[in-house]
Amino acid sequence: MSLRNLDIDLLRCFVTIADTGSFTRAGERLGRTQSAISLQLKRLEAQAGRTLFRRSPRSLAITPEGERLIGPARQILRLHDATLAEMFEPDIAGSVKIGVPEDFATAHLPAVLAAFAEAHPLVELEVTCDLTLNLLDRFHAGGFDLVLVKRQPAQDVQEGMRVWREPLVWVARDRQAAANFARVPLVVSPEPCVYRKRATEALEAMGRPWRVAYTSTSLAGSLSAVKAGLGITVLPLEMVPATLTAVGPDAGLPPLYDTEIALLEAPGLSDTAHRLAQHIVAALERGA
Repeated sequence: MSLRNLDIDLLRCFVTIADTGSFTRAGERLGRTQSAISLQLKRLEAQAGRTLFRRSPRSLAITPEGERLIGPARQILRLHDATLAEMFEPDIAGSVKIGVPEDFATAHLPAVLAAFAEAHPLVELEVTCDLTLNLLDRFHAGGFDLVLVKRQPAQDVQEGMRVWREPLVWVARDRQAAANFARVPLVVSPEPCVYRKRATEALEAMGRPWRVAYTSTSLAGSLSAVKAGLGITVLPLEMVPATLTAVGPDAGLPPLYDTEIALLEAPGLSDTAHRLAQHIVAALERGA
């Protein structure tokens, strides 16, 4: 029997498809087109002699043969990347402290940081999720190397570099949840909060009364309150869970302006932290 070899790039493509659940998102992460990702998977399936995913126009599911390969594939990639890092980037080591808003960390950052960790296994990442105000306070006190913070779209010169812009939407338990109140019940984070300010300013501009019905410092707490029908909240469009509903003019609510995420780097940043900052910017630019 002739020996079979599994190409590292094809294995990385396979694992990325499994992690993202989408050929399109896998392509965005790897910097390739959807058709290139599809071709790479076909090549790996030919090398392995197995079908690794079941595909239909509306679904993508890993096969039992794919499940058998995914664990070893991850181990191969970890060993491969660690070997390259040890041989060619021995200086990329140390620890980096980064602060991130909870909702952005939940939706976008895990894949970005995971890719960096795989490429630089000697680097230790310490990630803290908190409100933007708290993150900024700790950053200016020297508590972080990098922070990602929410802010109003820049009209004047602002601190940091914009790395992401996101549309905001009203989110409710259902389409009737916000339509029949004399004062709109809001589920918000404590002040100051960009989403809270955006919500109240938009309501006041259209002359619709509002009240704070529930305040939570966590995303999970806010979502639970909305799901229970205590009020409505504001989220980035990509963050709306399937159990809740994005609502708008049909519920008598005003449009919301976008917000943005900025990256701030501490003075005297280490080479390792600067490399992470560059990676975050490049990864978010590909995904924006």
